[in-house]
Amino acid sequence: MAADMQMPLGGGTAVGSPVHSRSGAPDLAAAGFTDGDCMLACDSCGQLVLLPSPEPDGRHHCPRCGELLRRDHDEPLTTPLALSIGAWLLGVITLASPLLSIRLLGRYRDSTPLSGARFFLEDGAAPLALLLVATVMMAPLLRLTLRIAVLSGLLMFRSPQRMAPRMVALLRWHDRLGAWCMPEIFLVGGIVAYVRLTTMADVQIGPAAYGLFAFVVTTLVADALFEPQSIWHALNAAEDPAPFLAGSPPQSCPYCRRLAFLPPGAPCPRCGTPLRSRKPDSVARSWALVTAAAIAYVPANLLPVMTLIRLGHAESHTIMGGVAAFAENGFWPLAVIVFVTSVLFPLLKLAGLSAMLLHVSRPSGDRAWIYTRLYSLIEALGRWSMIDVFIVAVLIGLLRFDAAASVVAGPGGVFFGAVVVLTMLAARAFDPRLLWDAGTGQAAGPSGGRR
Repeated sequence: MAADMQMPLGGGTAVGSPVHSRSGAPDLAAAGFTDGDCMLACDSCGQLVLLPSPEPDGRHHCPRCGELLRRDHDEPLTTPLALSIGAWLLGVITLASPLLSIRLLGRYRDSTPLSGARFFLEDGAAPLALLLVATVMMAPLLRLTLRIAVLSGLLMFRSPQRMAPRMVALLRWHDRLGAWCMPEIFLVGGIVAYVRLTTMADVQIGPAAYGLFAFVVTTLVADALFEPQSIWHALNAAEDPAPFLAGSPPQSCPYCRRLAFLPPGAPCPRCGTPLRSRKPDSVARSWALVTAAAIAYVPANLLPVMTLIRLGHAESHTIMGGVAAFAENGFWPLAVIVFVTSVLFPLLKLAGLSAMLLHVSRPSGDRAWIYTRLYSLIEALGRWSMIDVFIVAVLIGLLRFDAAASVVAGPGGVFFGAVVVLTMLAARAFDPRLLWDAGTGQAAGPSGGRR
């Protein structure tokens, strides 16, 4: 899209044809822009949208693709801060407490949520140990710490704008860590592992199980009430609507979503991140990651993800073998959960990302909205494939009685973990705005946000 802004292509309330000042800059006031409003570019389709001033319980969607652009809350700072502090304390206490305990053949063992990391290392699966610690402990607690630091700074200091340079890095990392926080997935994996163990021995639920549930619920509520756009608005309350340089297309910051009419590569006037109208080399990077994930998917399903030892007899289980074991024992709901998350979801991600990449390479005006919804689904559900890794983590952390009864991690788990990580990286590398560019040849112009 050039510097002049086109009429909107999607639904919502249009603001009329673009009006330009003598310098060539968009005249936002003539386009309906008032004090307190802000202009954003939709991350999913590139539509430029004028959003009104924050109002209680407001939800603003892109009129073109339906993507949620901003949520407004009555207490955007204090409530998320209190919940984040509570979640952080719950997380620290929970991770050091017993999760499950087992009594088998007159012997007793208990485990914490991270006990599996030690045995992953012993079994030669160091990548899974790192993945477990990073997604269950490090990423969630670090993200909460960053959020607490930002919200506390805004509430404690009278001039939060002066703290903006220091908080920029904190908010950037807060955004990056979001996809890698998986305590809720670990909780579900722990429930599945618990049911599996009850068929073999006497298993008791420890305090960490209840603490983990409380941690997950508190964190999810805190995430729902935390709106990054409100934070950026508080840090930069007096900034200009949209910096403009004649002849420059609109560039949207990938982190703070600040819109500026500046040359590609120019620093964001709000957070300093290099501005790009689209993610650089998005298609090439996505294809490389999808291809690597597809290659890893084969050994991930053929090799055993774990080996169960009973009285000296070893029995290896692939992913489908675990599904069959649940079905044979009558746990059909759990068999369906494992099959969907560990078999269907990876295939959906690989097929969906490949279809979107092919759509971008072969421009067509059709199905952009459908592919955008598919992309959102892949981003939201793709993380849940980690459930199989977490099931193994709980089993090897608890069932470790030497040759009498033990679970040992298999090489298939490492390949499966690689599939999950690679597909997540591929989804983040892909730019969904290319789906709309392929159909229209240009980005959409400004319109009012749909509530």
